[in-house]
Amino acid sequence: MKCIVPKQERVYLPVLDDDAVFPVGRVFCVGRNYAAHAREMGDDPDRDPPFFFAKDASCVVPTEFSKVAEISYPMATKQFEYEVELVVALGKGGQNMSLEEAKNAILGYAVGLDMTRRDLQAQAKKKGRPWEVGKSFDQSAPISPIVLHTQALSETLVKSEIGLKVNGATQQISSIANLTWSIEEVICKLSEVYELRPGDLIMTGTPENVGAVVAGDEMHAWVEHLGSIQVRVTN
Repeated sequence: MKCIVPKQERVYLPVLDDDAVFPVGRVFCVGRNYAAHAREMGDDPDRDPPFFFAKDASCVVPTEFSKVAEISYPMATKQFEYEVELVVALGKGGQNMSLEEAKNAILGYAVGLDMTRRDLQAQAKKKGRPWEVGKSFDQSAPISPIVLHTQALSETLVKSEIGLKVNGATQQISSIANLTWSIEEVICKLSEVYELRPGDLIMTGTPENVGAVVAGDEMHAWVEHLGSIQVRVTN
């Protein structure tokens, strides 16, 4: 097939201890899925069901466990903020999935950052406009290699620590156990409004204490039993 403009390259995430790669399809994000963060953002976690937004696949920055990745401070913002998240990679798809189908759809997990232009997001929210300008932009989703799902990992992960440091100082710390909606519940809810596909990623939400970074700052984000990533902000 002849393309009238240069074809965009697809993004691939490595798979830990495997020579295969994960071709990134869509990147779904869950809004305010930790109660303390929901309150931090002005919502009532006991009342609000999960809601979803998306990042373009081109936002993903494959990030190795053992090396420091670099992302550029983005244009048009003065409030560039971090959000550490557990990322779920789907190996199967479907719609209106049951909890068992959701569990069986999980291929693996990763550590991710949902970087946000918070001032642009706030402006969009104030005017009732979509969030994409604050969420879906170049290099806004550094993500680690995929760690393949096992029953043992799944059982351990639900109680694992999640956290983030900036320049060595702890800023976010919580547990996956504090998710308002579990991993399987998120997949089920998402499958009620989208037909999910193999290759989709789901960023499952961030704990409280999100905050800003500037050029020169280095973030260290981790999920216990998965590993950690280091990301430096450049000019």
